[in-house]
Amino acid sequence: MAKKKSPLDRILGNLEDLDATNLSHAVQRLMRERRLLETVINTCKDGILVVDESGIIQYANAQGAQLIGLKEENVGTEILWKLVPELRKSLEGSTFQEDEEGAFLSRELEMSYPEERLVRLYMVPLQEGIGVSRLRNLVIILSDITQERLSTEQLIESEKVNSVLMLASGVAHELGNPLNSLTIHLQLMERNLKKLSEVEGLEKLDTSVGVCLREVERLDGIITHFLEAVEPKAPDFRELNLMMVVREVMDLQGVEFENRNLTVEIDFMEKNPIIQADGDQVKQVLFNLLKNSLEAMQKGERLKILCRGDDDNIYLQLADTGEGIAEEDISKVFLPYYSTKDKGHGLGMMIVQRIMREHGGRIGIDSKPGMGTVVTLQFPRKYRRVRLLENNTSTESTAE
Repeated sequence: MAKKKSPLDRILGNLEDLDATNLSHAVQRLMRERRLLETVINTCKDGILVVDESGIIQYANAQGAQLIGLKEENVGTEILWKLVPELRKSLEGSTFQEDEEGAFLSRELEMSYPEERLVRLYMVPLQEGIGVSRLRNLVIILSDITQERLSTEQLIESEKVNSVLMLASGVAHELGNPLNSLTIHLQLMERNLKKLSEVEGLEKLDTSVGVCLREVERLDGIITHFLEAVEPKAPDFRELNLMMVVREVMDLQGVEFENRNLTVEIDFMEKNPIIQADGDQVKQVLFNLLKNSLEAMQKGERLKILCRGDDDNIYLQLADTGEGIAEEDISKVFLPYYSTKDKGHGLGMMIVQRIMREHGGRIGIDSKPGMGTVVTLQFPRKYRRVRLLENNTSTESTAE
């Protein structure tokens, strides 16, 4: 049975039979094959690297270079382990697994350069060996799974929250009826008490009724907030100037800051913060965040509102000098019913996060106890949202 020829064999044929002319043709064919292969490899969404025995990157496709921050002119001189030190640590003491295809190593790791990413790594040795450190040449495939992981985590989180909210929404609706009945009868008792003449203990009874009315009102407020979180309205997207929204909110909230002797500084570095958003919902986000800052700060402290932008997004930051949040508690602030305040209902930040997601944005929190909290809201620019919608429409039309 004849041995199957490789593509290289088919191009070169028998080397001993090549004269100068045929050799020139063979070289041209090899160059064409190389350009074709490079074009195909560069279209891959995964990064492909070839590393020699010293860790020097001998080859990187376009995606591979982008993932590790490698410049084209540095291929052949840059050492992979210096560019991605996390990779070296991840591989220490590792051994390759074996399957029908041969030896390989696979894992996930976080990379901090050139930006924070989560990647899935698949490594194949080109020479035999047991430990990674004894290998000579490696082929490394890197897949950026940052968005995939974020989407998965958000889906899991959303399902967990939804399961809790769906169960409790029925309870909330059922509580509304007896609370309404209690309010009516307590108000009736209060009116009748005012008509009675002086009776021993009447003043205490009137005080007790007042307490009951306030507690019923507080419970009603909790249910109202809860139902807003459970049954959110779809955003009514319109062109919105974020600077105007901040000014409108501060016109209402500013008095409270003044009454508590708190300083508010507003700095709009971005002069044209136009987004597509629901004005009422964005105001709700700001009211919730400003309320948190008010309750976290003491007399004489400061809140700074900063707005900046890049090519794709508008960033609105609220930085207070309040009591701050412990590191272990930051991840909990978006959970339903979690609150660091005695009278907090624990739904405000969950509502804020939901609104930001429905606007295609994000919210980030950085905080240190005793130093304050910085909340960053990221909104996509108006034209970016329009472009995304156009792309989605084009995709759907093609699918049809």
